[in-house]
Parts: sequence; structure tokens; C-alpha cells
Amino acid sequence: MKFLRLLFILFIVQVQAQQGGMWIPSLLKGMNENEIKALGGKLTAEQIYSINQSSMKDAVPQFDGGCTAEVISPKGLILTNHHCGYDNIQNHSTVEHDYLANGFWAYKMEEELPNPGVVVTFVVKIDDVTKQVFEGVNGLPTEADKQKKIQ
Repeated sequence: MKFLRLLFILFIVQVQAQQGGMWIPSLLKGMNENEIKALGGKLTAEQIYSINQSSMKDAVPQFDGGCTAEVISPKGLILTNHHCGYDNIQNHSTVEHDYLANGFWAYKMEEELPNPGVVVTFVVKIDDVTKQVFEGVNGLPTEADKQKKIQ
């Protein structure tokens, strides 16, 4: 009997708990909206990801040209992964204040350490430019000519 319980817990429960894996934001509406609801999600797919309307996606900008970040306050406080800010953390560190080893916490805005040159980029609008890019390409004789026109 114990063996059957263990088998049930290890296999049946695990299968029931499985989800569909990674969700692609732009495909939520067609693929995952029912699963979101079934798991207790309150937001619609449109509230999470809308291509040109305000949605949750707007709280996830690009940090310094390569990482994602999360906006967590109305004053612009963002979070990102440690490795994304590593150079800046290292630049602020000294022998007396080793922020790489001990971390840093600013209790007030005035205590924040500036990072000149670091940028956070928000997507403002997404346009489908396929027609403009391929304009005049179909009549060209060779693939090389088509590539040249596209470039």
C-alpha cells in the first residue's frame, strides 16, 4: 500500500502539477490565456501583453543595452540581475566599502549611487515595417540584388 501511495505522489501528482513551460508574451492570447485563468491568474492576456497599448510588458525595460529590468516604483526604481550591474557595482566599491562582497542598500533617494551613462530603454511602439522593407524587391532577378535592396 505504501508503494502505491508513493507511486501516486511521484507520478500522478507531478503530471497534474505540470504546466506548459515558458510562455511567450505575444502568444499568450492564443495559447495560454485559459491556462492563466486555470492557475488563478486575474489579468487578461491583453493586460499582460498588448503590442501598442499600456500593459504589464511596459514594466520590463531593457537595462543598459542587454539585460531586462523590472520597474518597481513610481519613482523609477528598477531591479535587474547582479551580473547586469556588476561593472557599476565594482566601480562604486572601495577597500572600505566592498559592495561586490557585502552589497549596498540606499535607505533614502539621496543615498543612491549614480551610474552615469547607464540607460534603461522602454519600447514605446512596435510597427510592422515588412511592406516598406520588401518594397520593390519582388521584381529583382537575383537573391543578391534582393538582399542589396533590403539592406
